[in-house]
Amino acid sequence: MYGPDLLVRFLETPTAPDKWGVRWQYNSRSDRHSKIGCWGIALDLLTTSSLLRSHAESGKVVLGVNHTMRDFSTSRKKDLDLVIARPASPPEEDGPTFAGLVDRFGIQLSPEEQAILATLPDLRIAPVGAVLVALEAKACMTAHVKALPRIYDELNSSHLCIHGASKQALAIAYVQVNAAREFLSSVKNPKDDALVRPDFTKHRQPTDTQRVITKVGEIPRRSASSEVGFDGIGITVVDFRNDGGPVKVVDGTPAPRPDDPFFYASMIVRMSSEYDATFAKI
Repeated sequence: MYGPDLLVRFLETPTAPDKWGVRWQYNSRSDRHSKIGCWGIALDLLTTSSLLRSHAESGKVVLGVNHTMRDFSTSRKKDLDLVIARPASPPEEDGPTFAGLVDRFGIQLSPEEQAILATLPDLRIAPVGAVLVALEAKACMTAHVKALPRIYDELNSSHLCIHGASKQALAIAYVQVNAAREFLSSVKNPKDDALVRPDFTKHRQPTDTQRVITKVGEIPRRSASSEVGFDGIGITVVDFRNDGGPVKVVDGTPAPRPDDPFFYASMIVRMSSEYDATFAKI
């Protein structure tokens, strides 16, 4: 599985300077972390599901970027970073592709990841018809306790909107949680000397991280299309201070273990299996 490593490598590379000239690794006002998280999930789904690869190769599915889903019953709308869907019309043969997002998003691939991507069929970016897989990523990097209601409400509204639009769609949530004991917030340090005289936010770890994971565990999950909730939830715990230093994936406590339903690799395997079973006849 490549998603978590892609995420931390991306976070290690600061973004373009803000209006103060500060190059943040993580800026809460940016969605770059969620887009990379969703791209990594799509890569892992493509490498795990032979059926999804076959559908991509034959043009039966396309990729939607920044796609708006609308709940049929309530007209609620939700913008999603990435969706895998039936095409609304035949995709252009020379149109943009999933692989092309590497340059568009500024993703740094390892030689192994580049080789894997080269073996995959072109998944075209095209107008979306019926959504088959909807990806939603959320991050909790600082002020964990204050963020709990936001994380829950935003994710809960996502699966309701996705399945309000299509009961058969697989709704996947990817939650990124920071386990560092202190963090340099782009909101708390909106000045040109943010990295010269930093004001770090202190965290109570591992308690803060565990509280977020527990709250995510309260979000409904479903095992049948007649139920309510996400079809899969993956959690990656990272450790970084947002001060230009290294970013690490946390494998030990309190991060989910391999036998946990929130373990990233377990989520990918389950979602690949669900895709194969749900969409075998399209």
